[in-house]
Amino acid sequence: MNLALLEYRDDDAQYAALALRWSDLDVEKKTLKVERALEYTKKIGLRFKGPKHDRHKRTIKIDDELISVLLKEREKHLRIAAGIPDGVEVDLALLRLPSDSLMFPRMPERGTLSFSTPRHPNIVTKLFGKRAQRLGFKDLRLHDLRGTFETHLLDQGVAVHVVAERCGHHPAVLLENYAKRRPSADQHAAAVAGR
Repeated sequence: MNLALLEYRDDDAQYAALALRWSDLDVEKKTLKVERALEYTKKIGLRFKGPKHDRHKRTIKIDDELISVLLKEREKHLRIAAGIPDGVEVDLALLRLPSDSLMFPRMPERGTLSFSTPRHPNIVTKLFGKRAQRLGFKDLRLHDLRGTFETHLLDQGVAVHVVAERCGHHPAVLLENYAKRRPSADQHAAAVAGR
């Protein structure tokens, strides 16, 4: 899924996906703005931060499937904000969420949902690890999804500079860290060279 492209780094538990706000989504243009990340460090704690480099601040095109998933999630948030239970037919077009509402806010343990309170990156990492292990992926880390997806895009012929721009990488960094040499890619190269 396209959200795998969003910046995540193990070293400082930084996530761009957890910092996405509903105001970052443009359904008409089918785009998502990536302008900030959520970071946790022992020294500072949990905070939103801007990108280190301008290339990390970007607007990416997203597919219809992801838009559909996000719109369903936003509908859930609108229903929660208005106190409308699932299954009750109502026009949600007049409802608005607060401007700083996150797409993936922290789920309340009890009480009401605060749409602007972020999920903790370390908790997301742990939950992902547990679920991946239950599915039989013992050593799969959340960060591995990003590299796998980038490699897949490259294998499918998406230009290096396009993948790098979508991911907020310099092309050299993308190739050094994420482009994995695979036998199928080598076979394709041999076929092209033969032609």
